[in-house]
Amino acid sequence: MKASAVAHPIQGLIKYHGLKDEELRLPFHDSISVCTAPLQTHTTFEFGDFPENEVVIDGEPVAGREFERVGKVIAAVQERSGIEQNFKMHSRNNFPSNVGLGASSSGFGALAVSACAAAGLDLDLQEMSKIARLGAGSAARAVTGGFSRWKKGMSDVDSYSYQIASEELQMGILIALVPAYKSTEDAHREVQSSPYFDSRLAEMPRMLDEMELAIRQGDVGKVCQLAERDTLLLHGITMTGVGEMLLWRPETISVIMQVRKLREENVPAFFSIDTGATVYVNTFPNRLQEVKTRLEELGIEIMECEVGGEAKVVDDHLF
Repeated sequence: MKASAVAHPIQGLIKYHGLKDEELRLPFHDSISVCTAPLQTHTTFEFGDFPENEVVIDGEPVAGREFERVGKVIAAVQERSGIEQNFKMHSRNNFPSNVGLGASSSGFGALAVSACAAAGLDLDLQEMSKIARLGAGSAARAVTGGFSRWKKGMSDVDSYSYQIASEELQMGILIALVPAYKSTEDAHREVQSSPYFDSRLAEMPRMLDEMELAIRQGDVGKVCQLAERDTLLLHGITMTGVGEMLLWRPETISVIMQVRKLREENVPAFFSIDTGATVYVNTFPNRLQEVKTRLEELGIEIMECEVGGEAKVVDDHLF
């Protein structure tokens, strides 16, 4: 009745934007991402005769909307297992949250895997990705790990994630941390108010197929290039919605300009930005240190990452 799990957050490569069904968290189109290690969420979950449900993240009790999202995931586990007891969940991130690093993806991914293990459910990663999706769509891909594609589906049954390539395919990933708070849910709600949303939808099938093919062929350069292109398309939508959400900060722009300067010097570097101000800079593994040195000239905190694997059960409990 007690289990722990770890999961890596994701960097969106072909990102999803907007939900056609907020209750089931079904997106308008498929999406592809890569997990970023050594960043991870470590979660311990237990069913028991507790007086009330308890959710603690990074040492702080959780209430409100975040608590409700946890409850949706656990309700799905209880429905499958028949367990009706209350629960206790403690979660810890080894990286900052709410700054565009995908904490909700690894958070709900680790929650789904640990809760399923605690309930004694013998489910494969695809099935657990459906459960994780109820907390955060990106969590479906954190469950399957590596380079994964989340199928939009038409219902709860067929919206799940599958792995395209494991962590054996490596790319150099740097994170230029720009700690500006953002609300991903607000951005998703506004997506259809952009006059360019339909144009993005029309472009998605081709970009998704190109990205999956590049990953299967191990073409890291093409993966990096497509992720940058998708970033510009996605933030064009975010900036032109009814709320005109401008999530970038001056530091964000400085990283973009430095990346473009590197390319002018024939150094392979490409930016990728999820919903926030923080910038991923992708390159080949053997050029990582060269690119990192140049980014550090900007005076911004730089984190070094690699491709991470699937979510998994661990023996180390937080309580």
